[in-house]
Parts: sequence; C-alpha cells; structure tokens
Amino acid sequence: MERFSKYLRDTIAEMKHVKWPTTNQAAVYTLLVVVISVVVALTLSGFDYLFTNLLQIAV
Repeated sequence: MERFSKYLRDTIAEMKHVKWPTTNQAAVYTLLVVVISVVVALTLSGFDYLFTNLLQIAV
C-alpha cells in the first residue's frame, strides 16, 4: 500500500510540472483536429467512390 501512495504522490507532483494549454489553445487545437479529420474522411471517401466506380467499369 505504501508503494501505491508513493506512486500517487509522485504523480501529483509531476502533474504540477505540466504546462497546460490555455483555453484558447485547447479550442484551436480541437478545431484543428476536427478539420483535419473531416479532410481525411472526405479524401478517403472520394478515393473509395473513385475505386468503386473504376472496379464496376472494369468488371
């Protein structure tokens, strides 16, 4: 049990050293992740559509 409480104390001490992002930074990073995810999803769905049609033409 002593090892676990030492682990918790060490974890709390390390969390105090973390430089957390500001609210504005967190919002910008979140928006960036959403935009990149949408772009990747649209790109992949476009390739899927293209290859599906090419396969139907070939068969």
